Amino acid sequence: MADHRTPVPNTEDLALRIRRHAVRMTHDGKSSHIGAVLSIADILAVLYGKILKVKPYDPDWQDRDRFILSKGHAGAGVYAVLAEIGFFPIEELRNHNANGSKFSGHVSHKGIPGVEISIGSLGHGLPIGVGMAYAATLDARRHRIFVLMSDGECDEGSNWESILFAAHHKLSNLVAIVDYNKIQSIKTVAETLGLEPFAEKWRAFGWEVLEVDGHDHNALTAALATPPDKEEKPRCVISHTTKGKGVSFMENTVLWHYRSPQGEEYREAMKELGVDVNAG
Repeated sequence: MADHRTPVPNTEDLALRIRRHAVRMTHDGKSSHIGAVLSIADILAVLYGKILKVKPYDPDWQDRDRFILSKGHAGAGVYAVLAEIGFFPIEELRNHNANGSKFSGHVSHKGIPGVEISIGSLGHGLPIGVGMAYAATLDARRHRIFVLMSDGECDEGSNWESILFAAHHKLSNLVAIVDYNKIQSIKTVAETLGLEPFAEKWRAFGWEVLEVDGHDHNALTAALATPPDKEEKPRCVISHTTKGKGVSFMENTVLWHYRSPQGEEYREAMKELGVDVNAG
């Protein structure tokens, strides 16, 4: 048996399925943050389709790569991709955000195979990932740790402490991915607390930095799959994305950070994703 599951041949199709699931899940559960899920669907598809060494039939495999969703409010996307690659039945996604469901709005690891850690408040994922990467280095283990962050949570000081620590200890087994969709909570990032010059800040803190189109699967694959550089630096992949990507009326708008797709908006969103919910 191979040491990890066979790569998904078409990650673009996987990303589309993630988007469909997420819109349906947030509709059924009347939950928020669909815009944040849609912006990372391509990143999740590439990670789970081509990059991460994981075993759906053995979720606690010791040598697995670790993935942390630091922007935990986009948990519906992680649940969707885990179901799609076989960690649990797709039918279970119907329970998203229902009373008593293990599939909470913010990503939870409790009772859900494949989720490493629960995340609520922002600014926690990278510090946890840094700790995992440091522990792996001390134990001479070869797995990698990937942390997917929001741009808005880069306002948090806990992240910059972790960024310093990771560079100091040369944690080349660590990859931070920033979903740079330029919108946070109720305003744009630039209006809330500007991050620019963003890439230069990471470089000044001692990281290798790559900037990519976060919806280009080839660019994402190249940035995430290539081995660390010879200087043994942690890597930051700044992924320029569109919030709400894939549903025209949700794109580049603050509204869909909190709004739940219902009624005609739900039907139109699913139609744009290739599903007629009125059929049959």
